[in-house]
Amino acid sequence: MTPRLDAFGLVVADMARSLAFYRRLGLEIPVEADSAPHAEHTLPGGVRLMWDTVQTVRSFDPNWSPPDGAQISLAFRCADPAEVDSVFAAMTGAGHAAHLKSWDAPWGQRYAVLLDPDGNGVDLYAPLPPAPN
Repeated sequence: MTPRLDAFGLVVADMARSLAFYRRLGLEIPVEADSAPHAEHTLPGGVRLMWDTVQTVRSFDPNWSPPDGAQISLAFRCADPAEVDSVFAAMTGAGHAAHLKSWDAPWGQRYAVLLDPDGNGVDLYAPLPPAPN
C-alpha cells in the first residue's frame, strides 16, 4: 500500500474563534463544533481539514508545545483578483489579522496573506488576467 494524504490538522487555542475564521472564508462547519475538542471539514476531493484544541493534543502528548516559526500555511483560491481584495477587506474589517496586503505577485497572481487566530498563514490568491500584447 502507498500512503495517501487523507487529512491535515491545526492545533488551536480557541476552537470557536478558529472555526469562526474559517467559516467566514466559506467552510461549512457546524456551530456545534465550536465547543468540541476536535472538529473536521471534508474538502472537495475528500481530504479533511481538522482542528484539535491544545488540551486535546496534550491529552495524548503531554509535552506538546507550539513549534517555533511558521506552523502551516493554507491557500484559498478566489474567483478573480477583485475577490482577493474584497475577501481580504472583509476579513480584516471583521478584525482578523493581515500579514501582507493584496499585491500583484510576479508569478502571475493577485495575492494577500491573512493570519488565522493561531497565527497560521492563510493565503488568498487568483490568477491575474493575461497582459495585453
